[in-house]
Amino acid sequence: MILYNSLGQTKQEFIPHTKGKVNMYTCGPTVYHYAHIGNLRTYIMEDVLEKYLRFSGYDVNRVMNITDVGHLSSDADTGEDKMLAGARREHKTVLEIAKFYTDAFFADCEKLNIKRPDVVEPATNCIDSFIEMITVLLEKGYAYLAGGNVYFDTSKLETYYVFGNMNEDDLAVGVRDSVEEDENKRNKADFVLWFTKSKFDSQELKWESPWGVGYPGWHIECSCISKKHNGEYLDIHCGGIDNAFPHHTNEIAQSEAYLGHKWCNYWFHVLHLNDARGKMSKSKGDFLTVSLLESKGYDPIVYRMFCLQSHYRKPLTFSYDSLDNTAKAYEKLKKRISALSSDGEVDSNKADSLIASFKEALDNDLNTSLGLTSVYDALKADANDATKLYVIGEIDRVLSLNLIDENASEEESSTGADDELTSEIEALIAQRNKARAEKNWAVADEIRDRLKAMGVVLEDTKEGIKWHIEK
Repeated sequence: MILYNSLGQTKQEFIPHTKGKVNMYTCGPTVYHYAHIGNLRTYIMEDVLEKYLRFSGYDVNRVMNITDVGHLSSDADTGEDKMLAGARREHKTVLEIAKFYTDAFFADCEKLNIKRPDVVEPATNCIDSFIEMITVLLEKGYAYLAGGNVYFDTSKLETYYVFGNMNEDDLAVGVRDSVEEDENKRNKADFVLWFTKSKFDSQELKWESPWGVGYPGWHIECSCISKKHNGEYLDIHCGGIDNAFPHHTNEIAQSEAYLGHKWCNYWFHVLHLNDARGKMSKSKGDFLTVSLLESKGYDPIVYRMFCLQSHYRKPLTFSYDSLDNTAKAYEKLKKRISALSSDGEVDSNKADSLIASFKEALDNDLNTSLGLTSVYDALKADANDATKLYVIGEIDRVLSLNLIDENASEEESSTGADDELTSEIEALIAQRNKARAEKNWAVADEIRDRLKAMGVVLEDTKEGIKWHIEK
C-alpha cells in the first residue's frame, strides 16, 4: 500500500512498525457544538482508511481522543476554552455540554457508517498522564515555567516546522483566529503545556498540579492518549489538514522530546470541504450538519458517497446541486444491485480479479473514486449475479455505502414474523441457496419442505428470493 505522508510530503510504501499490526490515532472532536459536514469528511476518509487496513489483513488498534478541556478559541493558546464558551452559550455545565455533543457526534458517525474507534478517551480522564509527561519535559529541559504556566521550548529542537517549509513568519497564518502575543513565551513558536489559574480564573474544570491549580493545554492530550493506548510507536496519525500546524507539529515536538526517538511514521491529512463562502467552519455561525441534510430529505449515506467520489487530498466543494446528483447516482446504483439474484455459485477466479482492481485503487493512496468505479466494473463484468453480489459486498466492507440490502428485510414487515423467527427463516433460506449452488437438490428440497411446514412461501424472482408467511 502506498500512502501520501505529510511528513516528507511524498507518497511512501506503508510499512507498520510491527508486522501485521497497525497503531492508528485519530484527532477527535472538541465537543462544544455539533460536528459540521466539513469535520465529518475527515472522519469518513479516516474510516475508509481503517476499514481498508483491516480488509488488507492488518490488526488495527485505532484510538481517538475527545477534547472536553483545553482547546482554546485560538490555536495560538489565546482566548477562552471552547468548552466553557459552549457551556455559557447553552447555560449548562462543561461536562453536560461534553456529554451531549459527544453523543451527538457518535450519532452522526453511526448515520454515516463511520465505525467507532477501538478506544475513545476523553481528555479529562488523563490528567495524571499529562502531568507526568510535562514533568519529564521540564526535567529534560524542553519546558519552562513562566507567569504560572508551563511552556514547551521550541528553541531546544533541531527542527520544529516539520510539515513543509514553515518558519516563524508563518505562525500567524498557520493558526486559526487572531493571535495575541503572550509575553511569557521565550520564543514566538513556544506553546502551553499547562495553564494555571493565573491566566484563566474563570475556567470551570481545574486540577491540582506541581505548578498550581489549572488545566492542560490542547496539544498535550493527543500525545498522552496515544502513548497510553498505542505505546511509544505510532504508525498512522490522522486528522484534518488544518491540524497539521500547529497542533500536529506540537504533538511531534513534545512526544519525541519525551520519548527520545521518532514517534509516528505516517501522517494522513484530509483536505478541507468548502462551500461558496470558502472553508466550512463553526465560527461562521450557520453551518451544515447531518441533521440539516436529513431535514432536507437526504440520506446521510449519500453524503458519504459524495465524499468518496473525490480524493481525500483534494479540496472538495459542497453544493446542494452536487449532492442531488450524487443522490440520483446512488439510487440508480442501488436499483441495479438490488436487481441481481443471489442464486448460483460464486466464480472465485472472476471475483478475485474484480476485487484485485479495487485493491489496486485503494493501494494507490486510498483512491476512493476509483474504488467506487470498481463497483460499476463489477456490475458490467462477464460474471453471474452471485459473483457480482459477492464482489460488491466485499468492496462495501470498506466503502460502507449499504450497497447490499437484506433483500427480504423490506418484505419482513408484511410477514408478521418476529425478529427471532425472521432470523431462523433467513438462515434456512441461506442454507437452501448454498445447497442449490452446490447442486445438492435433496438438501435444498428438504429445507424448502421445512419452510413450507412453517407456513413460509418462497418465490424466486429476478430480484432474488422473496418470502412471506401464508395466512
